[in-house]
Amino acid sequence: MIDPESTLMFAEAREAGAVVARQRAANATLVAGLVERLRAKPPRGVATVARGSSDHAATFAKYLIETHLGLPVSSSAPSVSSVYHAAPELDDTLLIAISQSGRSPDLLTAVEAGKASGALVVAMVNDESSPLAAMADAPLPLRAGPERSVAATKSYIAALAAILDLVAAWSGDDALVTALDAAPALLESAWQCEWPALVDGLREARGLYVIGRGIGLGVAQEAALKFKETCGLHAEAFSAAEVRHGPMALVGPDFPLLVFRQDDQTAEGIDALIAEVGARGGTVYLAGGDVPGATLLPTPAAPAVLQPMMQIQAFYRAVNALSVARGFDPDRPPHLRKVTETV
Repeated sequence: MIDPESTLMFAEAREAGAVVARQRAANATLVAGLVERLRAKPPRGVATVARGSSDHAATFAKYLIETHLGLPVSSSAPSVSSVYHAAPELDDTLLIAISQSGRSPDLLTAVEAGKASGALVVAMVNDESSPLAAMADAPLPLRAGPERSVAATKSYIAALAAILDLVAAWSGDDALVTALDAAPALLESAWQCEWPALVDGLREARGLYVIGRGIGLGVAQEAALKFKETCGLHAEAFSAAEVRHGPMALVGPDFPLLVFRQDDQTAEGIDALIAEVGARGGTVYLAGGDVPGATLLPTPAAPAVLQPMMQIQAFYRAVNALSVARGFDPDRPPHLRKVTETV
């Protein structure tokens, strides 16, 4: 059996704290220049374009931007441009493209179409030599360094940090800036949090739901993807507000939930969901709280806006261990490649 601590996924995810510290220092001038530009000509809205883990970061961006800046955020489907050849109307719109490689053809086509229609393109991209970085009006490098494991980890957290950095500076929210200052050290603490109860509990599982809400929904989506790609375990992500609309019918003793919870306005609803699942005899693994009936998964104390980032960092360590426990190699999932060239 593979030693879980010998995988590339383990080594790369462990770097997240250092990545965020490096990114913030290196991008300070770029972020300040972009914010000056956005304030001089405020956009009427924001659109995001991404695939896979990067699109889960875009979900986080939607909630953060709408709650801190009041701007509507939509998700632009790359296929609209690359397959249907339809031209979007994005004049006076900020288009945020998020990508690890910056090379997927459909993403590039969507960005090219957005730029042609008048969008200001910001590229949060890890590969600074990529076509996406060259195409952007304002590149914001993720600066995660090489990521060789197929499963994205540190580049996903780097995307969350880049979004937080931009929104903190653009909104002038000093509390958000202060919170982000603490992120590298908190990520180091999160990496030390082990979740053996989750690893043991899901070793023989066949499926589960992953639940989040608000700024926590994006990490729920990311966790569900990682279960599928590294563990061969079917997982679906739902908002705590949506899971009662049909999906709840599957929940019971043999169908567990992993819940991501942050200490904000969404906490009360998530707590009520946990209580309902417990009453059905369901198993709940909980990151971000201590609710009766749920198995607590430890994470470091952090401001609510950073809690999803800390939770996904601790999750990466656990899912890497779960992958090995289920007989997989998390660095080499079957049928997958690092760069997915979708047309």
